[in-house]
Amino acid sequence: MAKAQKKPSPECMRSVTPHLVVNGAVDAIDFYKKAFNAEEMMRLPDKQGKLMHACIRIGDSAVMLADEYPEMGALGPKSTKGSPVTIHLIVEDVDAFAAQAVKAGAKITMPVADQFWGDRYGQLEDPFGHRWSVATPGKPMSQEEIQQAMDKLC
Repeated sequence: MAKAQKKPSPECMRSVTPHLVVNGAVDAIDFYKKAFNAEEMMRLPDKQGKLMHACIRIGDSAVMLADEYPEMGALGPKSTKGSPVTIHLIVEDVDAFAAQAVKAGAKITMPVADQFWGDRYGQLEDPFGHRWSVATPGKPMSQEEIQQAMDKLC
C-alpha cells in the first residue's frame, strides 16, 4: 500500500519563499502594500515592537520578513552595504507597476524596456535596499531564438 504524501508546505507558501531581513519591517510592510499591492498575512512583534516574523502576499506568492537582529546575525541590505539577491515579480502591466512602486518610494535601477528575450522588464530598489526585477511576459521565444537575439547584442 502506498504511503500518503505529506504536503511539504502550507497552502499560502510555494516551494521557494523569500525571507527578507529589513531595518524597519513595519515600514517595509506599509511600503510593499503601497508599491506592490501586498496583503499582510500575519505579524509577530517582540516586546519592543520589532517584528520577529511577518508574512505578506504579493500576487500569488508569500514573502516572509523580519526586522534586523544583529545579535543573531540577521542584517538587512542597508547594514551589509547591498544585497546580491534580486527578487523577480511577474506582473500584468510592468510600466504601471513600476510607476506605482516609484510613487511609493522605490528607485528605478534599470528602466522598464522591451528586452531581447521577449519580456518587458526593469529593475527597482526598495527603500530598504532590496532589489526587485519586474516583468510582463512578452512573446514566447525558444532558447535558440533568445540566444540568437542575445548574440546580436554582444
